[in-house]
Amino acid sequence: MKIGIVCYPTFGGSGVLATELGKALADKGYIIHFISYKQPVRLDSFHPNIFYHEVSVPTYPLFDFPPYESALSSVLVDVISNEKLDLLHVHYAIPHASSAYMANQILRKQGKNIPFITTLHGTDITLVGKDKMYESVVTFSINESDAITAVSENLRDETNRSFVIEKKIHVIPNFVDIKRFSHSNKDHFKKMLAPNNEKILAHVSNFRKVKRVEDVVYAFEKIRQEIPCKLLMIGDGPERQHMEQLCRELGTCDDIRFLGKQEQVEEILSISDLFLLPSAYESFGLAALEAMGCEVPVISSNAGGIPEINIHGVTGFLTEVGDIDAIAKFSLELLKDEDKLKLFKKNALAQAQKFNINNIIPLYENLYASLVNENKQIA
Repeated sequence: MKIGIVCYPTFGGSGVLATELGKALADKGYIIHFISYKQPVRLDSFHPNIFYHEVSVPTYPLFDFPPYESALSSVLVDVISNEKLDLLHVHYAIPHASSAYMANQILRKQGKNIPFITTLHGTDITLVGKDKMYESVVTFSINESDAITAVSENLRDETNRSFVIEKKIHVIPNFVDIKRFSHSNKDHFKKMLAPNNEKILAHVSNFRKVKRVEDVVYAFEKIRQEIPCKLLMIGDGPERQHMEQLCRELGTCDDIRFLGKQEQVEEILSISDLFLLPSAYESFGLAALEAMGCEVPVISSNAGGIPEINIHGVTGFLTEVGDIDAIAKFSLELLKDEDKLKLFKKNALAQAQKFNINNIIPLYENLYASLVNENKQIA
């Protein structure tokens, strides 16, 4: 089967899932064509079954904003026609689903038809989609998809509450590659960052306001008053500068490292004792799942789909959004009790294994096969 995958190429969850999905399918013999404005960050090695098509947008003085959606639709028509794709899988509703619909209409005029799946990831529904400027386009594009998937039950329910959806939304959760995101011995690395055997806490995000990164910093300030510890801040984004300033104001700079974007984040997670994710909303919480694969318990908010992966009192703890005292309290409960911390690490790995990529990929394969067979019957 030849599959086109449209995604954002960034470190965000939608781009990561789309890329890892394509790579896993390629390993199973599928021919995968990635289509985006830049090569996805996780598409970092050669594979004979993987192809990449860049969407370049010509600039003209007439346009204040380059028409990416139109350029993407044109590239989709070209790739689908010339590469004889069987299926198109688009990640994120805006503008990918609407571009897929436009490409389909052009192809139908040429006597061709290709089914397309739209996977909803979160902010395309909870933020962008709810904007009145985009709501009608999002609703239409989702309903015109041949199949719809969401990465969590919470996101499915949120979508059905927010839009008039005429089709079933299949829940196919995010996944983790346990072969990659697993604990490895990096003691030499740990000694460099925590030379006196301090406990290490970690946070990974794109440093947007919805991630509530300030809660991580404030909670860490409370934790370090009781036990020696270090905090590793992984990622980058609009709130990073503010967080660095906040660390200076709190006097915690010596114990906090801002590491920026990291390709091998699993190596950093492997030396961590605890993962903090206090987000105001997460459709799933992929960063937490990757931490759990590396045997790192999670202290998170109870927002969105996070409770579907982080089990309170088992793999970590859940708190109300913004409850910094609870984040510190639960963190100290684990960090001060080595036996309990070891148990939670074991539980975190067991939970992550339920979402192992090998368990999730067949769900997509079954959906692909049903759509392609249905399309052949219609043709």
